Amino acid sequence: MSTSSSGKFRTYIKYFWLLFFTPFLILGLILLFASKGWIGEEPPSFYELENPKSALASEIISDDQQVLGKYYIQNRTNVHYYELSPNLVNALKATEDIRFENHSGVDIRGLLRVIFRAGTAGGGSTITQQLAKNLFHERPDSKLERVIQKLQEWIIAVQLERRYTKEEILAMYLNTVEFSSNAFGIKSAARTYFNKTPDALNIQEAAVLIGMLQAPTKYNPVRNPKNSLTRRNVVLGQMKKYDLLTPEAFDSLKALPIKLDFQQDDHNFGLATYFREVLRKEMLAWCKQHTNNATGKPYNIYTDGLKIYTTLDSRMQRYAEEAMKEHMTELQRKFNDHWKGKEPWADHKELITEGMKRSDRYITMKAAGATQKEIDAAFKEKTDMELFSWKGVIDTVLSPLDSIKYYKKMLQCGFMALEPKTGHVKAWVGGNDYRFFKYDHVKEGKRQVGSTFKPFLYTLAMQEGYSPCYQVPNVRVYFDLETGETWSPENSDAKYGGMLTLKEGLAESVNTVSAYLMKQFGPQAMVEICRKMGVTSPIDAVPAMCLGTPDVSVYEMVGAYATFANKGVWTEPQYITRIEDKNGNVLQEFIPRKVEAINEETAYLMANLMQGVVQYGTGARLRGQYKLTAPIAGKTGTTQNQSDGWFIGITPDLAAGCWVGCEDRAVHFRTVELGQGARMAMPIWALFMQRIYADKSIAISTGDFEKPSSPLSVELDCSKYRQQTGDTEEEDKDF
Repeated sequence: MSTSSSGKFRTYIKYFWLLFFTPFLILGLILLFASKGWIGEEPPSFYELENPKSALASEIISDDQQVLGKYYIQNRTNVHYYELSPNLVNALKATEDIRFENHSGVDIRGLLRVIFRAGTAGGGSTITQQLAKNLFHERPDSKLERVIQKLQEWIIAVQLERRYTKEEILAMYLNTVEFSSNAFGIKSAARTYFNKTPDALNIQEAAVLIGMLQAPTKYNPVRNPKNSLTRRNVVLGQMKKYDLLTPEAFDSLKALPIKLDFQQDDHNFGLATYFREVLRKEMLAWCKQHTNNATGKPYNIYTDGLKIYTTLDSRMQRYAEEAMKEHMTELQRKFNDHWKGKEPWADHKELITEGMKRSDRYITMKAAGATQKEIDAAFKEKTDMELFSWKGVIDTVLSPLDSIKYYKKMLQCGFMALEPKTGHVKAWVGGNDYRFFKYDHVKEGKRQVGSTFKPFLYTLAMQEGYSPCYQVPNVRVYFDLETGETWSPENSDAKYGGMLTLKEGLAESVNTVSAYLMKQFGPQAMVEICRKMGVTSPIDAVPAMCLGTPDVSVYEMVGAYATFANKGVWTEPQYITRIEDKNGNVLQEFIPRKVEAINEETAYLMANLMQGVVQYGTGARLRGQYKLTAPIAGKTGTTQNQSDGWFIGITPDLAAGCWVGCEDRAVHFRTVELGQGARMAMPIWALFMQRIYADKSIAISTGDFEKPSSPLSVELDCSKYRQQTGDTEEEDKDF
């Protein structure tokens, strides 16, 4: 070979290797520039890799460790690898990355397969690369940006593999993916579609969820069940292909339909919706006052993954909601029949006008400058709408004006139950349905309490040494008012004469007996005892208090009555026990405030007095109709014109109370028989307690109220009491 030929050959060889290595050199430079952030996005720091950013939902957790609901921008809750079903792991590897255990973030073999098959053999991205994409990248604006982004994913994937175990990467990936229906992460998806935790998913359920990763909406089993079924079977086929599922199991499973237990994980749905909204407002205030050390900013309940541990019991909450629905369905039917063909607001037509003015439609139109004539026309024009009913949501065509009238006849309800000894709230039903009625009737709503207020007055008598057997004359009592007028309460049955014991007076809710006690102790003393027992609502210190004129919340009344079952100690109702951050660090623990409101003998005597209500008084249907045999003390309440029906009942282990009435006090039953508290409210309490006693897992006591540690200073046996006093009638006092 000549010298010139040899030189040319070496030149060709030089060019060959230059051309061969140039793409690799360019690729290396691009990777270097991408890793330094000189092109594309700024790569994540070591801290960001250790603390990947993702919005985490804050969870509301019940006393029996059930998730009642969440606060979120994205409905996401992280899980650890040990919380994942092996079925999920197998389905994920088989479908997305079968060589996951053997690569270091980038699967060269899979990448080459994609290149040689011109992209027809899948995307070639490993699970780790997909995690990198989910954690750190925004959507690219161009194909070039996507190419650079892809290279950055390789770098990040390798870094992730160095810093995390394979198990941690799998869990992180499943925490970051979206499953549509507002479910982010595998824990939310498992709950949303199957009402399960991730570790409880069976093979076919796991296949459904893993199948959704390719296209969450397209393969959503709720919206597109046929697509979802086809995709599920593809996942099962992949599992069979890689010997993660036997052919026999595959044949059996692919023939099964998809069986969902879909849970609408939304603030309007699920258990304790009213409670969750009350809690949300309190947590927003709490967050403003507490700084997240990781961010240096106040905590955010929608993104910081707080764990809010509450006192509610999911079983009791469910029983309360069931009891309310069962009774209110029948009561609303009776109310509609009672007013059939008539308008309850006939004498108060301004209620409809006021209802219009309070509506969002009216406020929006008014703000837009619409005339009253235009507004009136709009309210008379029929439109598509959904209406609440106890038999289900009604899709109908109705004018906004008629919908206002429809809802004006709707009875509302508020119910709460708590443990007297701890003050822990166990159940909270703030209304009929949070989707349609946002107003909470437990803590926010306050209505006239009627005769449920009388026990506070009787407490004064017990505190001053009166016996439940003490007799007073059943005669009218007169009060001179500051206005110069005279006021005298009447008995509801207009019957007078003879003598009544205090126990009989309270059991039958006799107004003359309450008036007698008010004459002895005065309004101010009654206000003071109410304050000691946790009633904070405004109270006018007037004689009419003895009939229950103040407006008080269910929350306050149940808390106050619990004092009688807790040996005279008022414990502030509590519904949060502690708050933890996303890592389980306790941020705050809560201890309820306690006040020794009355002595234990007074509390026991009051329980004895109120047991008479259930034994032979206005609450006797608890024994007869509802067959509740355990010791129960309580009081019914009915306000003027039957606008409000109440019942507060206590047992040694549980205090609960209920209010029922319409939005407007002018809308009500026209007869005491239908509108009394024993008919409107007490059945909810009874149905709730029936369920509580039947559920042995709750283990509520059926024992009697605990006696004071010291012997009683008064006689409770009325026959013995009369013998001791030597008279069947007591000395008349000033009345």
